[in-house]
Amino acid sequence: MADLDENSITEAVIAQMSTTADPRMKTVMESLVRHLHGFAREVRLTPDEWLQAIGFLTRTGQTCTPARQEFILLSDTLGLSRLVNLMDDKANRMGDATEASLLGPFYREASPRFEMGESIAKHATGPELIVFGRVLNEKGEGVANASVEVWQTDAEGYYDLQAQDPSQMDMRGQFRTDAEGRYAVRTLFPLGYYIPMDGPVGAMVTAQGRHGCRPAHIHMLIGAEGYRELVTALYLGNDQYIDSDVVFGVSESLVVRPETGVEGSPDPAVPSVRYDFHVAPRAAHDKTGRVGADPSKIAAE
Repeated sequence: MADLDENSITEAVIAQMSTTADPRMKTVMESLVRHLHGFAREVRLTPDEWLQAIGFLTRTGQTCTPARQEFILLSDTLGLSRLVNLMDDKANRMGDATEASLLGPFYREASPRFEMGESIAKHATGPELIVFGRVLNEKGEGVANASVEVWQTDAEGYYDLQAQDPSQMDMRGQFRTDAEGRYAVRTLFPLGYYIPMDGPVGAMVTAQGRHGCRPAHIHMLIGAEGYRELVTALYLGNDQYIDSDVVFGVSESLVVRPETGVEGSPDPAVPSVRYDFHVAPRAAHDKTGRVGADPSKIAAE
């Protein structure tokens, strides 16, 4: 038995994990240990700081519920979610396919279905907005019967999951494109918002002197048989936080500016955004590109 020091401990841990059967798990865990140990050595982590970190992670887990995913929020605010999103998009996006964005911690499965042009605002009120356009393939052809799933904050900056009764869905829904790949969603102007600041992640963001705000945006999830699922979002360009998103989700190609009188709008008198989504063929090896999840599904697992 050899005595361990602050450098040899790393190789000792990796050696003990060398029997890991899953090759990908072996690679990931070896790298994690090397970087984690390297981080501790670099900052000269103290016992008090180590214990504070354990407490922070414990509180983060305790804050998670079927309606709130604090760990995804932590990943988002550290830029890790966006990094994973960028790497996956670079590896799998083809040609002119629309850029991906974060699914985020407020996505919910089984949202209500709507007919083209219907409003997803069943309870919330505020200034109306129309988002319309087409879902197109790599040849510029319309993709018929594509699923267009939408979710966003209301006009006061809250998701339905943040309401007193989070079981009640609002400001989200699923649409289908027509034979020409056209879609149309009537909604409300979303409002930029603070991430949940009442938990450990909010406390961290406050301690760092960050504003904790996201610019106004509308999440879009596009899916069709034979095509790679597209997880993206449209960001309102006039939002004051468009250049300082606390979760680093904004891409220039996804910034939009609503106007009245937009050609082709179902209601030209209502401020509208015309945006065509381009989807790529699905490869046989494709797995989900979703950086985020329905909080209730994570809690159930």
